[in-house]
Amino acid sequence: MTQDELKKRVGEAALAYVVPGSVVGVGTGSTVNCFIDALATMKDRIAGAVSSSERSTERLRAHGIEVLDSNALEGIPVYIDGADEIDHGGHMIKGGGAALTREKIVADTAERFICIADDSKLVATLGHFPLPIEVIPMAAAQIARRVRAIGGEPALRQGVVTDNGCHIIDVRGLRIADPLAMETEINQWPGVVTVGIFARHRASVCLLGTPAGVKTLQF
Repeated sequence: MTQDELKKRVGEAALAYVVPGSVVGVGTGSTVNCFIDALATMKDRIAGAVSSSERSTERLRAHGIEVLDSNALEGIPVYIDGADEIDHGGHMIKGGGAALTREKIVADTAERFICIADDSKLVATLGHFPLPIEVIPMAAAQIARRVRAIGGEPALRQGVVTDNGCHIIDVRGLRIADPLAMETEINQWPGVVTVGIFARHRASVCLLGTPAGVKTLQF
């Protein structure tokens, strides 16, 4: 089974977690695109969506799904998004698509985070995938120095400006044994918009696409 087929399966499986009549939080990425396409089959049974990126907003609207301003909502039942890595505790690295800050904002409004991913994303310890950090441009060099001080190898993601007008530093060489502690530390550095560790906003459920079918992990 191809990766695209696995993504399609988990995207469709996520429909079971959408609360009818509610607003659903929608993430960003190729797996989420499959979920958006599946969501279109029940668009008349939801109150709309809150999107974490301009790309997802465009796809939702193309399917005739209303995209709402998160400021107009007090909360949502579920947020459905992918991950670049997820460990066995539901902690994730996200931000490969440069939407990490808006993803974390939408996740913060949701009661549950449903992660959809293929089985290549499940790891024992986070850090093999480069850790994204969204930064204010004037702070990029200072944050790169701080990254080196904790043993990481920073690289500015070339040609990328986020939907928030900021830059992304990708960090290699980290073994993230305590995701919550590292998330807390890096988020305190001046100039960091957010780091792509989702530990405080970890997944409640992961729908993992495997050759044998969709495996459900509860955290």
